[in-house]
Amino acid sequence: MGKNLVIVESPAKAHTIEKYLGNDFTVLASVGHIRKDTKVDKNTFDVTYEIDPGHKSVITDLKKAAKAADKVWLATDEDREGEAISWHLCEVLKLPKDTARITFHEITKSALDEAIKHPRTVDMNMVASQQARQTLDMLVGFDLSGIVRKKVPGAVSAGRVQSPALRLIVEREQAIEKFASKFSYKVSGNFGFDAKLDHDFDTEEEARAFLEKLIGADFKASAIETTPGTRKPAPPFTTASMQIEANSKLGFSTRTTMQAAQSLYQAGLITYHRTDSLNLSKQAIASMASYVETNYGKDYVKVRNFKTKSAGAQEAHEAIRPTDISRETAGKNDYEKRLYALIRGRALATQMADARIETTTITVATPTEYNFVGKGEVITFDGFLKVYGRIKENELPHYKVGDKLTANSIIAHQSFAKPQARYTEGSLVKKLEELGIGRPSTYASIMTAIQARGYVVKGESEGEEREVTELKLENGKITKESVKEKYGANKGKLMPTPIGELISGFLTDNFKNIVDYKFTANIEKDLDLIADAKLDRVKMLRDFYGPFNNEVLASEGIERYNNARLLGHDPETGKAIYAKVGKNGGFIQLGENEKETGEKPRFAPLPKRKSVKTVTLEQALKQLALPQLPRTLGKAKDGAEIIAAAGPFGPYLKGGKYNIPLGKEFDPYTITLEEAEPLYEKKRDSYIADWGEIQIIEGAYGPYVKGPGRRNFVRIPKDVDPKTVTKEQAEEYLANKPKKTRRPAKRRTTTKKTTSKKK
Repeated sequence: MGKNLVIVESPAKAHTIEKYLGNDFTVLASVGHIRKDTKVDKNTFDVTYEIDPGHKSVITDLKKAAKAADKVWLATDEDREGEAISWHLCEVLKLPKDTARITFHEITKSALDEAIKHPRTVDMNMVASQQARQTLDMLVGFDLSGIVRKKVPGAVSAGRVQSPALRLIVEREQAIEKFASKFSYKVSGNFGFDAKLDHDFDTEEEARAFLEKLIGADFKASAIETTPGTRKPAPPFTTASMQIEANSKLGFSTRTTMQAAQSLYQAGLITYHRTDSLNLSKQAIASMASYVETNYGKDYVKVRNFKTKSAGAQEAHEAIRPTDISRETAGKNDYEKRLYALIRGRALATQMADARIETTTITVATPTEYNFVGKGEVITFDGFLKVYGRIKENELPHYKVGDKLTANSIIAHQSFAKPQARYTEGSLVKKLEELGIGRPSTYASIMTAIQARGYVVKGESEGEEREVTELKLENGKITKESVKEKYGANKGKLMPTPIGELISGFLTDNFKNIVDYKFTANIEKDLDLIADAKLDRVKMLRDFYGPFNNEVLASEGIERYNNARLLGHDPETGKAIYAKVGKNGGFIQLGENEKETGEKPRFAPLPKRKSVKTVTLEQALKQLALPQLPRTLGKAKDGAEIIAAAGPFGPYLKGGKYNIPLGKEFDPYTITLEEAEPLYEKKRDSYIADWGEIQIIEGAYGPYVKGPGRRNFVRIPKDVDPKTVTKEQAEEYLANKPKKTRRPAKRRTTTKKTTSKKK
């Protein structure tokens, strides 16, 4: 054991730090939080902490190491979460209050040496702020989740920060549903370059009348304007802007981005990845400027300093950048390599010259009051664009004012107005940041939570086709044709499920503060004030929890919230038809509830892309006319009866003794025997051997043996032909399959702390 013990959160970080510190230092990891809060006193807001059973052996090792060391250094992450982990380590390991606490923005030798020269103690204000956030989330999550489970069908839980995020998605969806799409005719012409008319027409008749005026007309360049301009590089990445850009450019989810960034940071390749600071250190700026000059020349260098706009920026002191700008590629997998390239390019561009752009505008006069306008853009000096970003160049031909132009073709295209776009993970992070909701360390967990709970899904549709009208003037004639175009694509966009809409409506009606954007943002500001020792933790919690608890008590008397819509009545039976939401989503119901009438109602699914609020009576009647499930499709070639059905895990086919999930490709109400047979045959053929309770199956990851009971399977070794395996060998594989390591049984080892004394 070295004279110094350094404790960090992760083994990966420990491994990197050990490379830079000498033999006098031993680096161990706490493997995240070693304690968790299990109970909060709602009067005093004291917190009961419990040692995580999975950390028992870790704590034993840390205690031994701390006892043997001459000095302990707490080197957990520099944000509030890291500060809290250091405090928990002090408490559990019984370390003195003056234990050295060090922080650094990057894992490099120089940063570590500097940190060790300037240790401090655990910042109890930051700890109090983290505890306040955790306490709030625990109180709100526990109380609110209990209410929504009782009152909202299909609800799992509700959270303090996730609820306003869900509201944003629901409100955007409602705006899209209400949007009345209007069309106009936009006119464009090709004169050796593309140009757009400076006027749109409301009707086909108006557009045609305009084109008729252009038959045989002369066109000329009435004005030509060339304007120089510049394009500046964007600031270096903060956590939010990194997530937004990685989502937009790389298609990464926020979770994927943060996992890749964490690995890069722990490997010492980038600076700390949870930050809302735009600051770059003097050394980093000098290093990047030198790299630019060496590799691209003096003309490409422009030194810049960036100031953080957010008044509450506190998570770190530097923006995200590479620790060594000369390292062109880094990362152990494709995700990390692509993210590193994005971070490096963005950081390097900040110290590079502006790009110089030349924009040319040509105005084309017509014999009418309207003109065509063509625009071109060329790069005269690429500057920072050499390493980051791009501009689509469009060089226009060289003309002089008065030059005659020939119209190769002029098209009036029927264009439909589009509603606001649905949020992506990236654009939602951007909106949350604008509203001041959440912090860099919470965005990824927000996205994960609302999707894991089934309140939001990512769209998968590439869009639908519709026919639009085009009028084309070419060779002195006007022709009309219908062209197909796609609209309504939602692939990768965040869409609320019926249950998500229901929960958001319930919270908006009964817990206005919880989903109020300003209220949630003010809580974040209060947490910042606690960290700055300008607000008492207990006072902040009491001011919040008192009114909130009153709302919880009042909500006990609320009736079960369903938001059912009476669509009308069935013309044949006269029974009422409702659109409702249940635990598995939206559905159509014909007739009243069985408890009221003694007669079981009929059910049907909502039409695709329709919600409880938007479905019509006519659409509901069509759904009710669908065949009832389960429905028999017929017999397969081997005589097995194939049935389409719906189960708790989604629609499926039952073919003989096999159950085949249908997924999203097929609808159990409309799938035909011809479509079902290949699915059945593929499933049947995947069974290499079948001895009743023991089977050999060809799975997605290779052949395996399945035994009796759930989750009783084992892979067949790669060097073994599964077709040669006997029943006895299969039984032997099952008997000798690797045993899964189970978590140790939960043991209550609690340490109660009155956090109000630690302000």
